[in-house]
Amino acid sequence: MPDSASLLSIGQVAERTGLSVHALRFYEREGVLVDPVRRGPAGRRVYSENDVEWLTVCIILRASGMPLPAIRRYTELVREGDGNEEERLALLRARHRPDRRPGPVPGPGEPQGRRLRGHPHRPGRPLPAGLERTLIQILARTTAVRPDRHA
Repeated sequence: MPDSASLLSIGQVAERTGLSVHALRFYEREGVLVDPVRRGPAGRRVYSENDVEWLTVCIILRASGMPLPAIRRYTELVREGDGNEEERLALLRARHRPDRRPGPVPGPGEPQGRRLRGHPHRPGRPLPAGLERTLIQILARTTAVRPDRHA
């Protein structure tokens, strides 16, 4: 477990990610966090930098149009560890929504709820080069995210 100096409160994570406290609790209930949320001595939720990194990936996936059940499945694949990268990439590709335009991911403190507008990709055509690169970057990031091991 990370030392207590590096742990963040739910409010700090909300501020850093731009997600509401309610959204963070919802993500926890829905099982889209790689690691179980830990509790501090007072019973309050505490998060690590690894948790913040994973939430950033979830924000990117949601902004791309990936539905929550698909993010949950992607999370399960990450928890399983190495060896399923092809399945992860296939899930990322399958969840590409042609009616949404990839755009900049909102930074810390910026609202996450903005809908993205359509872009010219049509099903059956290869993904645009920029989107393909983004999918591969997400795959690389999530391969590097390792679940914390707690006692």
